[in-house]
Amino acid sequence: MENKILESNASFEAEKTVSKPDYKNEILTIIRSNASPKVMCAQLDDYHENDLADVLPVLSPAERRKLYRILDLDMLSGMFEYTDEQDAGRYLNEMDLKKAAAVLSSMEADAAVEILRELDKSKRALLIELLDVRVRKDIALIASFDEDEIGSKMTTNCIIIQKELSVKQAMSELIRQASRNDNISTLFVVEDNDTFYGAIDLKELIIARQTDDLNDLIMTSYPYVYGQESIDDCIEKLKDYSENSIPVLDNNNHLLGVITSQNIIQVVDDEMGEDYARLAGLTAEEDLKEPLKDSMKKRLPWLLVLLGLGMLVSSVVGVFEKVVSQLTLIMCFQSLILDMAGNVGTQSLAVTIRVLMDESLTARQKLSLVGKEMKIGANNGIILGILSFCFIGVYICLFKGKDPAFAFAVSACIGCSLLLAMIISSIVGTCIPLFFKKINIDPAVASGPLITTVNDLVAVVSYYGLSWLLLIQVMGLAG
Repeated sequence: MENKILESNASFEAEKTVSKPDYKNEILTIIRSNASPKVMCAQLDDYHENDLADVLPVLSPAERRKLYRILDLDMLSGMFEYTDEQDAGRYLNEMDLKKAAAVLSSMEADAAVEILRELDKSKRALLIELLDVRVRKDIALIASFDEDEIGSKMTTNCIIIQKELSVKQAMSELIRQASRNDNISTLFVVEDNDTFYGAIDLKELIIARQTDDLNDLIMTSYPYVYGQESIDDCIEKLKDYSENSIPVLDNNNHLLGVITSQNIIQVVDDEMGEDYARLAGLTAEEDLKEPLKDSMKKRLPWLLVLLGLGMLVSSVVGVFEKVVSQLTLIMCFQSLILDMAGNVGTQSLAVTIRVLMDESLTARQKLSLVGKEMKIGANNGIILGILSFCFIGVYICLFKGKDPAFAFAVSACIGCSLLLAMIISSIVGTCIPLFFKKINIDPAVASGPLITTVNDLVAVVSYYGLSWLLLIQVMGLAG
């Protein structure tokens, strides 16, 4: 019995460790086979468009052109929606114009806009002329918004019905529009002049009786955004709702399109990427294919600012040259103070930026955040200061050959400097992003390198200032 249990457990563990099927090689084998186009298309139809998109970079141009001819239009357009915009633009150049236009016409309008932006102007103009009239209109609408406006991320793929319809008429309209729009879980209701009125859940419409009043099914408090609102301002509003689609309106409250849950995920991901880049001291995200000159342009401005601040830190160290010359031992522990101050400041910065995503914060709550971070810095500083006092004192006695009084005087100074630097660094790491937010600058611009450099300055002044005051002036330990 025990053996059977062990075998069963072993079998269970083996099942858990089964790796994901190697779809890429399977797809490559199919494409590179001699099967007829119809058979090959049927075989590839078993794979998700995302898996098909993954193999495109591995294929040669000739193999990609073969794939374009084999796949039907729906599979091809779906595959391009999972392809990076820059790569998709390059792949479109490998097709003839009519095929490329057909692919774009079958895609979501917002995805088509992103790809068209990657093409040169002449090719873009030719493709737009060949697009379906309805698609061309939708693309023109989305392209009319700036890239930092939420309207640039919307799609026109949604069901729109009139408020005056009956339940039966609404169901008929749903069936008619569903042939070209697959976002059907929510129906959006407009009045005669296309003014947004509310939304209906598909389930509510399905279970409604024909004699029911359609107005009873409409949610008039359904959330919405305006197309010209900035993405940053809309993110919190979008994340607060778990709806599959949120309508986008123009300034006259006319319904333009919707932001889908997939759009929201992409928007949040893009914004997190930009914030991450800024925390690294960059003005925007970089990728592997970006030209050297463009990457340098993004990094150089911040590096120049940090160079200036670094020179300031060095000049401050020069002010304490006499302290260093009289107590050379303290130089050994400078990096300890600098590193801990930088770490504390970066932690406070990360917490503050995360908290500032809540636009409803009051001045009192912000002040409370500063107080909390200062308390955390102080308590951690006390613990680390005591540990530094003990361990560094013993280290100086044993390995530097100094007498205990001198050793623990120096370690006490280091412990106090650590405490002071951590308190001030936590305040700096909190107040700088709060200040940037106050003057309407993205708090992520108060990036890690800036906070670290400022905290280096704080740490240097705290450490050498206390060393001069406590060790030289008060205790007379110079020489």
